[in-house]
Amino acid sequence: MSIKQELELKTKRTCLYDRHVKLGATIVEFGGFDMPLLYQSSIQQEHKAVREHVGLFDVSHMGEVTVKGKDAERYVQHIFTNDVSGMPTGKILYGMMCYDDGGTVDDLLVYKLGEQDFFLVINAANIDKDWAWMQEHAEGFDIDLQNRSDYYGQIAVQGPESEDVMERVLGLTCSELVFYTCKVIPTPNPSRTGGVGGGSLISRTGYTGEDGFEVYGPHDFIRDCWDKLIAAGVQACGLGCRDTLRFEVGLPLYGDELSETITPIMAGLGMFVKLDKAEFIGKEALARQKAEGPAKKLVGIELFDKAIPRHGYTVLNMAGEPIGEVTTGYHTLSSDKSVCMALVDAAYAQLDTDVQIQIRKKVFPGKVVKKQFYNKSYKK
Repeated sequence: MSIKQELELKTKRTCLYDRHVKLGATIVEFGGFDMPLLYQSSIQQEHKAVREHVGLFDVSHMGEVTVKGKDAERYVQHIFTNDVSGMPTGKILYGMMCYDDGGTVDDLLVYKLGEQDFFLVINAANIDKDWAWMQEHAEGFDIDLQNRSDYYGQIAVQGPESEDVMERVLGLTCSELVFYTCKVIPTPNPSRTGGVGGGSLISRTGYTGEDGFEVYGPHDFIRDCWDKLIAAGVQACGLGCRDTLRFEVGLPLYGDELSETITPIMAGLGMFVKLDKAEFIGKEALARQKAEGPAKKLVGIELFDKAIPRHGYTVLNMAGEPIGEVTTGYHTLSSDKSVCMALVDAAYAQLDTDVQIQIRKKVFPGKVVKKQFYNKSYKK
């Protein structure tokens, strides 16, 4: 067997893989999964569909972990930087899991489904690592901890017309959901789909800067939802525009803007780190870093030229000395500017600071700007 064949065997496929092939998607490996980069249109067209109308994403590669039992809240408090104490049922919080030194294990969403029932959504590339880390830190807690990543499929319906499409095409009532809330819904034909408790889940979060919803459920249910949306003419969207959309509104991607060596404080995500909590893993290191100020900070940079800064390109000061590195960069589709997010020495993180970026053999001037390059349109 060739190396290529061995690698193909190790790559996972979501429950919607055959749909992507049928639609003519360009398939790439991402997070250990074969995923659609784009369909027969273009990244630009898919991006525009989400900004102006509605788009449909397969996000079944994401991981799901359930935490239930008497100590469910205490356990989540222990591993999560945000504060779930007093969190109402149906609420969702964003935050991080961190190592003792403050480095990021992963960023994730925590859903509260009941007093002793939490649903954690983690990044696809980190499922195995996160699961091992969660198990390692579960000792001493009276909980039922389950990795349900293989059971759940997930789609995201994103864009200003998403609420109408969810209700009109899927028949899923969701107008009462506000930003970062969720509800459990009955799964049709639970005996056929093997639905746990006969339920699936709808949430209103989004990773695009637009209003949008996520539907979690058993594979047959998710395939049925996908088919109905495609038949209704909803634009299928791949990972290409998912990245351009999240980048424009300054949302981080693990491995780029967060990592084992990039802490939430460095990434400018301190609002999701609740240092007034009694304890959580990494608290001491993060409190110290916040008090002293991080050595590096994540910033936005706008170039004065049309050249495109890419991940890993070197950021220079005006004397030509290296001061950081680009994490994500694009020529934005919504503002027609060459911009990037970059991790730079804190001394150069002030807005309007003049910097340069080395792109191949040339150096292009720019300035530090806000990380958000497009105004978000969430339903509050």
